[in-house]
Amino acid sequence: MESFFIQSFGCRASQADGAEIGSALETRGLTPAATAAEAGLVILNSCTVTSSADDDLRHAVRRTHRENPSARILVTGCFAQRSPREIAALEGVAWVVGNDAKSRIPEIAAPPAPATPYHGQIHITGAFGPFELLAHDAATGRTRPTLKIQDGCNNLCSFCIIPTVRGPSRGAAPDDVVARVRGLAAGHPEIVLSGINLGRWGRERGSSLRLAGLLRRLLDETPVRLLRLSSVEPMDFSDALLDLMASTPRIAPHVHAPLQSGADTVLRRMRRRYRARHYEQRIRRAHSLLPDAAFGADVMAGFPGETDAEFEESLRFIDSLPFTYLHVFPYSGRPGTPASESPDQVPVPVKRERARRLRELGAAKNHAFRQRMVGRRLPVVTLRDGAITANFLPVRLAHPRPANRIVEVEIGSLAHEALVEKSAFPIFDPPRPHKE
Repeated sequence: MESFFIQSFGCRASQADGAEIGSALETRGLTPAATAAEAGLVILNSCTVTSSADDDLRHAVRRTHRENPSARILVTGCFAQRSPREIAALEGVAWVVGNDAKSRIPEIAAPPAPATPYHGQIHITGAFGPFELLAHDAATGRTRPTLKIQDGCNNLCSFCIIPTVRGPSRGAAPDDVVARVRGLAAGHPEIVLSGINLGRWGRERGSSLRLAGLLRRLLDETPVRLLRLSSVEPMDFSDALLDLMASTPRIAPHVHAPLQSGADTVLRRMRRRYRARHYEQRIRRAHSLLPDAAFGADVMAGFPGETDAEFEESLRFIDSLPFTYLHVFPYSGRPGTPASESPDQVPVPVKRERARRLRELGAAKNHAFRQRMVGRRLPVVTLRDGAITANFLPVRLAHPRPANRIVEVEIGSLAHEALVEKSAFPIFDPPRPHKE
């Protein structure tokens, strides 16, 4: 019986894709291996949001082929969609499968290996069909499964290649989402909903249900204990969505809204669909309703043409808002995007220095947030090693607990990047009865 190993790079949506592929392969009779060196089939699920992500994929192919030369390597994901011929030329690669053909990976790779090994076969359809949840459970072995319910993006940000490699925005059918969450909730207290542009779920022509409406259905029709939203564009944090989040402990108090820059002139060149004042209104509205929530943002340093004055303006703006963490990325040009063709590229040392200052600010904000939680009693989801709070902070438990439980703990102190439990108490707030 052949074994397989999957390594996924990049965002939560990519991680969810990898889990789905793995589950589909298991239904074909393949067994998961602990490492790439032990597997007959190695699947590398790539990211291409930055040049370093591309480099990570190349290094992974070379390392896999060096350590396990008999393994059949299949590369899929965003880099595969963008540059299939480049990847197909790498030694050891048997197949390159684009995002638009991911659902065919089991039939492409699961049959027995031929006498003459494949080399560099490319499977790209050139068209993205409707988004459908696969029938298998991709949560095996995971304490906090991620369910991808949306894919693609209709935005045309000047720096982003994602609409090209993921296709247009499309979401899973609401009944399918409800059914999948109901199944996952039986063994997992927390489920993370993800997407490439999650806030656009339900925006397809003919759909009247929006993300807030879907969440209401999940609360009413499933026994899920805790739902967490991954990244949502700022203007998709509608009043209806924020009011719902504030009304129930069954939606994690966690707001992650990509910012990119706090300078309007930079946002305009990025072709973002909001300005700093719009972003601030959404975040302050959310903070007024969820004062102890985690607030995170993606921030880009050194976008083409970013002046010292624009960077300082962005830094001040970020400092003024109640963020609890930042994801900071130095700008990385993506071939085929307008920003990559700009003559005003920021020098690499300047980008690195700006990123360093942003990360320092994010670390200070995160430390202050963690310090504010000391002495509180907080609900946490237990993991295999420690726990995570509903407001997205790691916790070191005072004594081991079984994974996949929700308990309430008292925070006694801080240690490095984690909260430390003082004592624990059972949580007494059971989920609301759900409709069959």
